[in-house]
Amino acid sequence: MRPLADIERTMTAIDVEADPQAAAGELLALSEEVLEHWVTAHGREPTDDKREGFRLLALHRQGTKGDPSFNACRETAREIAYHYNLVTMQPEHTETTHRAEMLRMVSNHLYLFVSGKLQVAELGEFCCSAKPIRSADKHEPGTSKEA
Repeated sequence: MRPLADIERTMTAIDVEADPQAAAGELLALSEEVLEHWVTAHGREPTDDKREGFRLLALHRQGTKGDPSFNACRETAREIAYHYNLVTMQPEHTETTHRAEMLRMVSNHLYLFVSGKLQVAELGEFCCSAKPIRSADKHEPGTSKEA
């Protein structure tokens, strides 16, 4: 399993315009790797099972065990599966490149959520905002920072 930072760089480097179907496969696999990091960090062996035809959804389900707040990224995982299906099942559609780009954006969102939650356990308790991470080194907007 590659480091999380490598996953982010790889997601960003994928050329969705050149081959949207290949990009979709890579993005799905990278999203699975992100969830593997979560499962492994919690002392479990990542599953090879599938839910609704996707290992990604089985990994998400496995990741929620013992941490209900991780369910905050459930819809993100489902949206990845949805966009993957759009790209691969309708390859000739006029919006295929746009759909592949959306898949990349949603996959990146999953990466940001999981990598953030690995740093701040409370992330996702109310929403998937990364505010606890962003504000850790900065002052809150609208407040003065003493010199």
